[in-house]
Amino acid sequence: MKLRLYNTLSNTIEEFTPINLNKVKMYICGPTVYDRPHIGNARPAVIFDVLYRLLKHIYNDVVYVRNITDIDDKIYKASKIKNISIDELTNKTIQMYHEDTKALNVLPVDIEPRATQHISDIIEFIKHIIDLGHAYYSQGYVYFDVNSISNYGILSNQHELKNGSRVEISNNKKNPADFILWKPTNDSFPIGWNSPCGKGRPGWHIECSAMSHKYLGNRFDIHGGGCDLIFPHHENEIAQSYAVNSEIIANYWIHNGHVMINGTKMSKSLGNFYTVHDLINEFDGEVIRLALLMTHYRSPLNFSKDLLNQSKSILDRWYNSIMNINIVNTAELSVNIINSLLDDLNTPKAISYISSMVNNINKGSIEQANTLINTCRVLLGI
Repeated sequence: MKLRLYNTLSNTIEEFTPINLNKVKMYICGPTVYDRPHIGNARPAVIFDVLYRLLKHIYNDVVYVRNITDIDDKIYKASKIKNISIDELTNKTIQMYHEDTKALNVLPVDIEPRATQHISDIIEFIKHIIDLGHAYYSQGYVYFDVNSISNYGILSNQHELKNGSRVEISNNKKNPADFILWKPTNDSFPIGWNSPCGKGRPGWHIECSAMSHKYLGNRFDIHGGGCDLIFPHHENEIAQSYAVNSEIIANYWIHNGHVMINGTKMSKSLGNFYTVHDLINEFDGEVIRLALLMTHYRSPLNFSKDLLNQSKSILDRWYNSIMNINIVNTAELSVNIINSLLDDLNTPKAISYISSMVNNINKGSIEQANTLINTCRVLLGI
């Protein structure tokens, strides 16, 4: 069985065929580092860690890039509230993110670029877009002209703004859907870099286009993140890169569902969230990880302490079954479990098979115990 993934670009489950069999390339949008990660930030970290482990199991070479947004209005506001520099805030937050994801058994990524370390790359990318006639200046800002390309909306099927779209409304734009490439320095945000566009800072979307291009080239295999990034962030990434390279930057677009609390999307702005740090004080990291994998990644996850207690009970049963068994090293993986993951990362089905294997272990199957332990370690990170 070959790997099959749901591709948001085509709205279908497709067989995964890499551009180059010798090197699979994946770019995932990482955190904006202004506060401790909450469980909504942890879900994509865990989901794409499972995909990364699976790809490494299949292919010899996998390059996983996950960026860090370390310049943003929220970051500047948080630094002012805490009365510390942006560098101090972002460095501390990045360290906390690494500590929390490590506690969830998330593997380190291969490349973790920070936006502030790639300002020259971003400025150069913006210059290309301007030179090709896809952007314009207005009141110190540089805007991308969405009408300058023919396929805007190809990912989200959203060609114009709708109520609730996360797009800045401004009279400076030709079209309400046009988005910022470069923002001028001003009194409310005095930090910036010198550029041909004036002193300022990059917009959010251009950061990822520039960094993915630097490390993965014009076109790569997988781009992913939370479903809230489909529009406008990923749509605008496609637009920027297409304007420069006349190519859609990734073949497969993978998005995980929202994390919900009592039927409402988890959000720091609403105050209905759990931080990973607080949860780790109460539950083992692998308990939290398993809880995040018990719902299919594309579905909304209704997160609660009850779910964590259920996850803990499952893990306790697994551990009790393999305790005191003389384990023999083996690379064997259960066909049913690996096939579940190959089928669009069906982790709930894989977990169900593991529970069935536990039943066999209870009946004395050492071979099943070997398979269970290696599968959990290698693929699920548990």
